[in-house]
Amino acid sequence: MSDAWINPVTGDYELTLGAPARDAAAGLANAVYLRLMTPLGSYWGDAELGSRLHELQREKDLARVAVLARQYAEQALAPILVDGRALAIDVATERPGNGRMHLLIEVTAASGERLTFTHPVTVL
Repeated sequence: MSDAWINPVTGDYELTLGAPARDAAAGLANAVYLRLMTPLGSYWGDAELGSRLHELQREKDLARVAVLARQYAEQALAPILVDGRALAIDVATERPGNGRMHLLIEVTAASGERLTFTHPVTVL
């Protein structure tokens, strides 16, 4: 049985017919979401869990900020590689110019399955 799925748009558990929907990616969707949304060092159970993406909320939508966002995401997701749940993680950025930057994340699971996630980053 997989974890209850956290909707990355709302931050809430997703319900199906009143019961929690399950993470179809065998926990990788939640692992990616939690590592990107949690400010680095703020989780009491693991000081290494999280990212520095929250530091970019007051930054302008510039190319150098996109590079930082990609680097921060790669650093935050590295433990998923170390613990063997993923074989590879590729992060790219998309800048639509609407006050949001999108991280396009492709994870190759240990099973070989390729999973794609999109994560918004608020910028000015």
